[in-house]
Amino acid sequence: MKLYDWNGAPNPRRAVIFIKEKGLDIPLIDVGVKGALLSDDYLASGAQGLVPTLELDDGTRIGEAMAICRYLESLYPEPPLMGIDALDRARVDMWERRADMEGIGAVGELFRNSHPAFAGRGLPGRTERIEQIPELIARGRARMGWFFDKFDAQIGNNEFVTGERFTVADITALCVTDFALSACKVEIPEACGNFRRWHQEVSARASAKPSNNTNER
Repeated sequence: MKLYDWNGAPNPRRAVIFIKEKGLDIPLIDVGVKGALLSDDYLASGAQGLVPTLELDDGTRIGEAMAICRYLESLYPEPPLMGIDALDRARVDMWERRADMEGIGAVGELFRNSHPAFAGRGLPGRTERIEQIPELIARGRARMGWFFDKFDAQIGNNEFVTGERFTVADITALCVTDFALSACKVEIPEACGNFRRWHQEVSARASAKPSNNTNER
C-alpha cells in the first residue's frame, strides 16, 4: 500500500496521523507542487483532484480520509481509534463528523477564500474557475470560533474529545486546529482553557510530528 499525501493539508494529515497511531509502515507520496497545486500526474490518475488517496497493492484506490481510516481500522483493529463498542463508535463518529463539518468546513471556507494561491479555486476538486467570495472569510473565522467553543465544552475535564481514549475525533480536531493556526492565523481563544490544554497534550504525541514524505512512485 501507499498513501498519496499533500504535506501540510489537513485532510491527508488525518490519514497520516491515523497510520502512525496504528504503527503501520505505509509509504507516503507527496503529490503537491509549487503554487499550492497537485501534480499533473496525480490529477491525470483519476483521483478526483483530491487527497488523500490510499492505493492498495492491486492498484485499487480509496479516497476520503475517513473511508481510508475505516478500511485500515478493519484490517488493523489495535489500537482502536474508532470506538470499542456500539455506543462508543457512535460517539466517536458523531464528534469526528462535527470536527469535520464544523472545523474543516470552516477553515476550508476561510483559507480558500482568502489565500492568493486559491484565486479562481473556490471549491476543491473542480477544474472550472470558481471565484473566491470575500464575504466568506469573516464567516469562516466566526465558524472557527464556534468550533473552539463547542469542543472546549465537550472536552471539559476529559483527556480527549470523547473521553479517556485518543480517537479519530481527536485526529480531525487536531488537524483543523493546526491548519487554522498556521495557515489562517487563527488563535485559540483564551477562554477555551480546556481546548488549549487538550491541544498542547495531543500535539506532543509522536504521530502529530511532521512526516518524511517521498516523491518516489
